[in-house]
This record gives sequence, structure tokens and C-alpha cells, in this order.
Amino acid sequence: MSNQKSLQHIFAELPLPFCMANVPDIPVTGISIDSRAVRPSHLFVAMKGGNIDAHDYIQNAIDNGAVAVVGERELGGLSVPYIRLDNPRRALTWIAAAFYNWPGRKLTVIGVTGTDGKTTTTNLIYQILLAANIKAGMISTVNAVIGDEVLDTGFHVTTPDAHDLQHYLAKMVDAGLTHVVLETTSHGWAQYRVDACEFDIGVVTNITHEHFDEHGSYENYRAAKARLFSNLEITSRKSHGNPRLGVINRDDVKSFKFLNDFIKVNKLNYGLGEDADVRAMDIRYSPSGIHFTAKSKDFSVPVSSKLVGAYNVSNGLAALTATVCGLGIKPEIAAQGIASLEEIPGRMERIDMGQNFTAIVDFAHTPNALKVALEAGRAMTSGRVISVFGSAGLRDKAKRRMMAETSAELADRTVLTAEDPRTESLDGILEEMAAGARSKGGREGETFWRVPDRGEAIRFALRLAREGDIVLYCGKGHEQSMCFGAREHLWDDRTAMRAGLSELLGVEGPKMPYLPTQDTPEEEWLKY
Repeated sequence: MSNQKSLQHIFAELPLPFCMANVPDIPVTGISIDSRAVRPSHLFVAMKGGNIDAHDYIQNAIDNGAVAVVGERELGGLSVPYIRLDNPRRALTWIAAAFYNWPGRKLTVIGVTGTDGKTTTTNLIYQILLAANIKAGMISTVNAVIGDEVLDTGFHVTTPDAHDLQHYLAKMVDAGLTHVVLETTSHGWAQYRVDACEFDIGVVTNITHEHFDEHGSYENYRAAKARLFSNLEITSRKSHGNPRLGVINRDDVKSFKFLNDFIKVNKLNYGLGEDADVRAMDIRYSPSGIHFTAKSKDFSVPVSSKLVGAYNVSNGLAALTATVCGLGIKPEIAAQGIASLEEIPGRMERIDMGQNFTAIVDFAHTPNALKVALEAGRAMTSGRVISVFGSAGLRDKAKRRMMAETSAELADRTVLTAEDPRTESLDGILEEMAAGARSKGGREGETFWRVPDRGEAIRFALRLAREGDIVLYCGKGHEQSMCFGAREHLWDDRTAMRAGLSELLGVEGPKMPYLPTQDTPEEEWLKY
């Protein structure tokens, strides 16, 4: 998809204060925030990051063909026009939307946020739209689906950068799509990546303990998520109409009252109790899925899903509320869409190589997600629940102990291991986790173990498993890499699970992926 637009025309449409006299009338053919990605006639937007300041690479961008630069430093003497803004990161989303001719205004945009369940709920809504014969696209932290094109986004990705996101939306418009479901993260909201997406419906799954390292407190984290709902207030009027509906979880006690008071547009809530606008009744759980009746004052419909666990009842209700109440899709069609979702990569994904126990890979990497995954596992077996997980380095430290406490209470056996230790001491992380397990009665060497190597950890857990047990391999899910030091190394928990099972059973299967330790010399791991 080729595009060209005058820089003056782009800036004339921005809802931000700046001096138009500083903006030249020159054609721009693309937007880049990485100097290495700049192509001839690109606009380069220089932003300060956690470790890198892109202002230091402006000359590289110019050498690669940038015809203008946006930044926040006071700079002079450049060979191309320089436009200084107070907040280039915030401006980027509007610049990109204007460059791509405001694609969000031509689509019905459904935003999904929350701590856990975002990807599942996004996929459920997408499947409901397809069941209703609506031409829809989807952008999640697993992939982007644009017509027949599926783009993988599973390499430690949060919400895409603003210019990439607007590019995806523009491709959807060009492909003739009318609706899009967009999974949004707190990082995405805090960094203004999704501000120009023109949301029509906002859905929250829950807001629990996560990302306190970045946001500082639960209140700040909640406020970042809540920006989805304040964004509904400023959505442009669209020719096809826009419902401006907020959908919130009545059962998520910690966030519900705040969001219920915060939302100024139309709102509905869902939950398991009688007070919910859309509630679940007659819930039945089985190892093969969930069954319930979704009921509101306007409808009652039976719902079945191949997804497991009580939390997927909530996810199903969220999707149904957004589509039936927000878009007017018939409840029976919505139920068909929910039933059609087979599996989501890395979300309670079963790995079966003929073993006599259940093996599952799940993305659970927060205390609440681990809790509900273990509860779901318990409901799926009459045997033992064996969990394998870690906790990330240079991230929220409080959840290390919390997750280990949760597993000590809910699992029969726990294996603590690596999960993106980055530059922190893995031994130190595991000691914090072990202290949490011990505080809840865990006995090291009997009910929990520390196995630093993630591949060895799953091998160990699989050897512990007996007939009828369930092994839950948590934390990485669909992700395709693990971070040791400052480098990402190829890693996939699903491949590791299959490799471990093939070794255990003596059958053909993939090789266990290689991972370095923090002591591995660089020349050694560079071979892989």
C-alpha cells in the first residue's frame, strides 16, 4: 500500500498546539521512529525511550532519506526541516492517523483492555463478527488479521506502535473491512499509541495486579486502562453511527465501582450475579469446555464454548454484551460465534502426544491469571495439578512472591524456573519466589523445586506427572522468545512441551530449544 501526503496537510489536521509556520509543504511517503527503518521521503519522529534517545540518531535518519524530523529537543543546524513539539510520542498517533487518512473514522472500532483475558475476549468478539457475516479484522498481542492476511505479533509485543497500528487500520479499510477488534494494553494507552483509533465500543475484562513497575501503583495502572472509556467521548461522529458503549465487569470488585462512576457514555456490565445487566446462569464446566445461559432483560440464550475455566464464562459474557447490546447482533448468532472458537495459541492450549496425563501451555504471567489457570486445571482433573512458571526480571517484583504463594496454595507440585530474567540475577528471582512458596507451607524438594533452566524445568515436571495428572506450563504462552541479558533468544513453550513429551515417551518430536544461562559466554550462545 503506497501513500503520499503533504506534511502541511498532515499537521493541519492535528488536535495539538504547535506553530504551523514551522511546517514545510513537502511530500511525505512514510513515517519512521527507528532511524534504521527510514526510507527516502520519510518523516522521522524522534522520541525518548527507556534506554535510547532517538534524537541521537537524527543524522542517521537524514542519511537514510528522511525529509523532515519531529522531536522535542531544541536543535538547529539540520539539513532538513525540524519541527519541535512538546510531546512527540503523543503527537505520533495523530500524525500517523492523518497520514493514513483517519482509517478509524471509516471503521467500527471495538477496543478491549484488561489485565487478563484481553486476547481471548478479542478473539471471541472477532468470531462473533464473522458469524454475523460482518467483514472484520483483528489486532491482538498474538496476531493481526486483515482479510486473508495473518501477521504474527508474538515477539514480546504489546500494542503496536502508533504508526504501525494506523497502517494496519488503513490496510483494513483498503481491504473493504467495516469492523475491527483491537486489543489494547496499559502500555499502549500510557504511551498514546491508540488515542487516534476512534473507538466505538470499549470492553474491560478485569484490572488486577500487573505492571506496577511501569505505572507505580494500582491507581495509575487503572487510570491508564480507563483511558479507553474517556476516548469513547471524543470519537468522531461516523456516517455509519457509533454506539459509544462501555462494557465493564461487575464481578471485578476492585475496578467496577471506579469504572462505573468514571464512564460518561452509555455503559453496561456483565457478571455472574443477579445484579449484572448481562449475566450467566446454569453454568456447567467440563474438561472439554463450558456451558451456560446468557441472560439480560432483553434476551436469554444458551452458550457453549470449547474454552475451559470459569474466567472464560466472563470473557464470553463480555464478548456477547459488546456485540449483542452494542452492535445489535442476534444473541443466537453471537452464541454461534463463541462456539466456533477452537483454540487461541498459548491460551490453555493442550499438547497431546499420546501421554496418559494432560499437558497445557498457558500465557498466565500474573497472580490472578495463574490463580484462574490453576483453578481451571483443578476442575479438569481428579489427579494432581503440577505447575511450571517463572517471573520476569526488571519487572514488577511484588508478583514474584504472590505467584509462588498462589501456586503453593492451589497446585500439588510447583516447579519454579526462568522467565525473561533479563539482566537480573535469576538465582535472586527464584529465591524471592521460593520464599513465597515457603510462606504458604511449601516444602522445597517435596512440594516445590527450583529448576533454573526452563527446558529442564518442563522435563522435570513431566517426569513427576502420573496418569490423570495435569501439567500447566505457564508464563510464555504464544511468545517466541526469552530474554537473557539484553538479548532475545528464540523460545516457544509449546515446542519445549512437545520436545519434553517426545523424550519422555520415546516418540518422534522436536528438539528442546536451546537457552543460554546468564553465565554462558557470548561466543557460545551466538552459535544458536
